[in-house]
Amino acid sequence: MEPRVIVLAVLIVAAAVLTIIFDYRGRWRLVYVFKPLAMAGVIVLVLLAQNPYPRYRGWILAGLGSSMLGDVFLMLRPKRFIEGLASFLAAHVFYIIAFLSTMTYHLHFGTLLPFFLYALFMMRTLAPYLEKMRLPVFLYIVVVTIMAALAAERFIGVGGGKALSALVGALLFVVSDSVLAAHRFVKKFPAAQAIILSSYFAAQLFIALSV
Repeated sequence: MEPRVIVLAVLIVAAAVLTIIFDYRGRWRLVYVFKPLAMAGVIVLVLLAQNPYPRYRGWILAGLGSSMLGDVFLMLRPKRFIEGLASFLAAHVFYIIAFLSTMTYHLHFGTLLPFFLYALFMMRTLAPYLEKMRLPVFLYIVVVTIMAALAAERFIGVGGGKALSALVGALLFVVSDSVLAAHRFVKKFPAAQAIILSSYFAAQLFIALSV
């Protein structure tokens, strides 16, 4: 890994940690600075990467840009949850297209089954609490599950460190979104935001490192 990439990754992690600290302290102006700053660093990381697949890089950049837009909606007071959900839904679609652009289309039932079961579990767990949000949340669960399943299939088919990095990022996204859903709709708990944000930033960083 190049020294400039290491330095940039350290700065991204520092900005992410500061975001979490200021979020817990309710210092929203500083959150407005450091959260987009962390994502901007992730985008620069992708721009600096040497990748033989320009389409893959382009779709990953589209996903990161859409994620940054989602961050803005969720940072607003009050939060624009539907708009944020739509932005992250679009981001996952972009990641799906990116993964498909560099993989074969042979799907394995054994790989897909755990993700399918995860989607059913989340839908069943959240369903009693969603009310009017049921359709958009269920759609989001389906899309993020497909994204993670394709990352797993791509790692099996392509292999290598970058495909593994994409898979780790995708799985961390599932963790972040699952905790967010449980915290918002089922039961709030103090550690939720730290888990949500740390796994979210790590997910984006690993996906960026897959370029």
